[in-house]
Amino acid sequence: MRRAALLLAILAIPGISQVQNYKPVTEEMLLNPSPDDWLMYSRTYDAQRFSPLKQINRQNVGQLHLAWERGMGAGQTETIPIVHNGVMYVVNPGAVVQALDATNGDLLWEYKRKIAANVAGSARTKSLAIYKDIVLYTAPDAVVGLDASTGEQRWEAKTGGRGNTSGPIVIDGKVISGGACAGKRDNCFILANDALTGKELWRFYTTPAPGEPGDESWGGAPLEKRLASTWGLPGTYDPVRKMMYWGIANPMPDQRILRHDGNPDAVSRTAPADLYSNSTVAIDPSTGKLAWYYQHLPGDDWDSDYTHERTLVRTRFNPNPKFVKWINPDVKRGEERDVAVAVGEAGGIFVLDRSNGQFLWATPFPFDDPNFVISNIDPKTGKTTINWDIVFKKPGEHHVICYWNTRSYWPTAYDPATNSLYVSYIDNCRDLTIPGPEGRGGWHVIPRPGGDPNALTGLAKINLETGEMLRFDVGRAPGNGAMLTTAGDLVFHGDMSRRFRAFDATNGKKLWETILGGNASVSTISYGVNGKQYICIMTGDNLKVPELSAEVPEIKTPKGHNAIYVFSLP
Repeated sequence: MRRAALLLAILAIPGISQVQNYKPVTEEMLLNPSPDDWLMYSRTYDAQRFSPLKQINRQNVGQLHLAWERGMGAGQTETIPIVHNGVMYVVNPGAVVQALDATNGDLLWEYKRKIAANVAGSARTKSLAIYKDIVLYTAPDAVVGLDASTGEQRWEAKTGGRGNTSGPIVIDGKVISGGACAGKRDNCFILANDALTGKELWRFYTTPAPGEPGDESWGGAPLEKRLASTWGLPGTYDPVRKMMYWGIANPMPDQRILRHDGNPDAVSRTAPADLYSNSTVAIDPSTGKLAWYYQHLPGDDWDSDYTHERTLVRTRFNPNPKFVKWINPDVKRGEERDVAVAVGEAGGIFVLDRSNGQFLWATPFPFDDPNFVISNIDPKTGKTTINWDIVFKKPGEHHVICYWNTRSYWPTAYDPATNSLYVSYIDNCRDLTIPGPEGRGGWHVIPRPGGDPNALTGLAKINLETGEMLRFDVGRAPGNGAMLTTAGDLVFHGDMSRRFRAFDATNGKKLWETILGGNASVSTISYGVNGKQYICIMTGDNLKVPELSAEVPEIKTPKGHNAIYVFSLP
């Protein structure tokens, strides 16, 4: 492989391996990154996951070949690497961060967090961040600042019992992160630290305490039963409005009757209920104060997360009733809006005005079904109503809930050329019986009743002006790999069948395919070094593979094959 040593900003020195001639990442770089860099989990603050590189395109993508591969440690991997100036920074299972030569995978430095092995092995951070000369890492027990050149720890900020399962982003010198509640309301917070020192700056608690705004939505529930985490993908940021958008997960305990002393009607069936669960929250990143919220599912009863990224785009408002179920009639047709788009784990696409949270349009996704978690949305106010038919009214009941992890912590992607969001989906539901007099209860994942078993999975191209949807790569292999779009008019995606593919972004036609060693897990990015474009994907174990494998037993996905694969043109 050709290497232009004079231009490459890294050099592996035996015994002293480190990043040489490091170039600090400025705020301007984060706002307007080099096309060659991938500086945050979805490359840019808007989470579009669009690479402006176009050396690899529809005409030559069939020539892609493996540039390098590197094995990773055993354990869970649900993470996305970042790349700056020819260096890849990546989280390995076991609470390990590595800096690699992005042209060949050679190790430059490694940081290993000194924590108990069982804690390290279960670490599930989704991303890294970078600012100035520091790599920001949400370790299992702390937010950590590492020297980007050497991997030396600069600072750490302990996070108590919060499970750091999300990841960091850096906004105006603050590293902001989410995480899991780990069973306590005190751990349910979004946290801001000074990116250079680790000093804590603010916390935003995701559920209100008694007397705080939103308290009434909990119907008097005790504080220990007011939990809602931010365990999934991090938030996004609008630098013009100076506003951050974060998705919050389901309320816990999972059932209404458990949160509200056996009364499922203790809170409203229509939003708001159990705030700020299953909501988009708009937060001022300088203060941590809430500007507005929108609740996608009120008083959830089934662990139906509406967390993960909110994709920020500018588009015209022309939703077509043929494709979109709920449309705000008070919004002028053809009007351009800056919007935040959310796709829930429990299905559904929501488009909101990101200035004030105004509801614009929403529709069930991937299909409309009687067991969909939302029964109605008021098109003028955007207030959502829970599907009362499938709410558990007493212990021991059984229901089928649609959907269940139709997408999860594998991010979506947007292509400005097609004005479309690309989403992988699984047409499955949750068969759930809650504990009761007859037994402990239990659940498993099933294909949607009435769905086509040969069309269990697919990719969807969703036009954000009209809502029109094109489905492609339809089959039976669940995908928990990230979507990636590029200026080469391409869409990349990998799935549990070990297939990694490139598609025409316009019509979904498959243009290239290769076979990996294991499950494609989140991760997919594109970057450039010395004029060469690379496509990177990681394989490995994650918590959803066993669950999904039981649904498609014919796809015998290898276990334990954790690795980085990088492709380029000859």
